Amino acid sequence: MAKIRVTQVRSKIRRPKNQKLTLEALGLRKIDQVVEHEATPAILGMVNTVKHLISVEEVK
Repeated sequence: MAKIRVTQVRSKIRRPKNQKLTLEALGLRKIDQVVEHEATPAILGMVNTVKHLISVEEVK
């Protein structure tokens, strides 16, 4: 399965609670923090929920 690198680029301040909790579930707590995940359907769904707050790239 492919891996993706997720970087938080915008703040979670003044966002709905579900978006804040999704960022926490992805392991993102600060701006410019980077985490890597397997590209499973569950992770891709979470990424889609907060796509305006993060940057995603595929890891080779």
